[in-house]
Amino acid sequence: MSQTVLTAQGLSIGYWAGRGAPKVVLRDLTLALERGTLVCLIGQNGAGKSTLMRTLAAVQKPLAGTVYIGAEDVHRLPISRLARLISIVLTERAQTSLLSAYEVAALGRLPYTDWTGRLSEADRAAVDWALEAVGASDLAARPISELSDGERQKVMIGRALAQETPLIFLDEPTAFLDLPRRVEIMALLRRLAHRTGRAVLLSTHDLDLALRSADCVWLLDGAGRLQVGAPEDLVLNGAFARTFAREGVAFDAHSGAFKLCGEVRGALSVQGTGLGAFWTGRALERAGFVVAAGAAESVEVLETGWLWRGARYESLAALIAALRNSADLV
Repeated sequence: MSQTVLTAQGLSIGYWAGRGAPKVVLRDLTLALERGTLVCLIGQNGAGKSTLMRTLAAVQKPLAGTVYIGAEDVHRLPISRLARLISIVLTERAQTSLLSAYEVAALGRLPYTDWTGRLSEADRAAVDWALEAVGASDLAARPISELSDGERQKVMIGRALAQETPLIFLDEPTAFLDLPRRVEIMALLRRLAHRTGRAVLLSTHDLDLALRSADCVWLLDGAGRLQVGAPEDLVLNGAFARTFAREGVAFDAHSGAFKLCGEVRGALSVQGTGLGAFWTGRALERAGFVVAAGAAESVEVLETGWLWRGARYESLAALIAALRNSADLV
């Protein structure tokens, strides 16, 4: 059986802004989504992430080209058929405040029920499995309005699972979550893609999590181009650094994170190993110093403090203050 679940050929996307020619965002794309993979769609604001997502999900028509699931053109399918192929989790909160978590997850079964919406035993089994798969079984009886943002997002992903589609699209699924919950949701989506064989496509601004979690990245570079590859390939070929280059900000390929580019105050080496040396280097860079092994001066990381120019400092805050006050470090 083919592992490719969705393909796009000759796809041009954009929108109509009144009379005249359409605004083309991306043109002549060839794309494929594979079963059992987590794909992260990233790029600058306004690069076309939402437009591409809506077009692939048949919410918005393409300007040219075709999107297929198997041999079926998604833009020619009736809603009833499309709902069995693609499930969508949006950033906006649905108006479901009066429903329980179980009832929200059960909405994923609507493509399979009759006009009464009554759940069969098979439907209930699918909902139970979906809630268990996202770790939300204990939330089933609680009103959705009383759940935290992280708990609510688990339930919404459970609804998408209960829909039993080969494709799940998510628009900024971690947008309103704190860091631990963002990590948890991304790990959950990766696990679900791998264990259930679904293709999971999500848009995100969280570059660090995308680098750590995605099997594949679709990178919109802001110049009308889409680059596709493993996260590490796009780092090594410079695509990330070029895409996110900004005055005062740079993507550091060595750490996989963004750095502030301010005035350079001097160069220092760090003598030591382990976490202490790592975070000392981070603190020095944040303070405007270049950390280089061959620098003339060094900071020594001790078991309980730091040593610089013969003086001992009990905290990094005290060390940084001393460095900043030194007139001969430029």
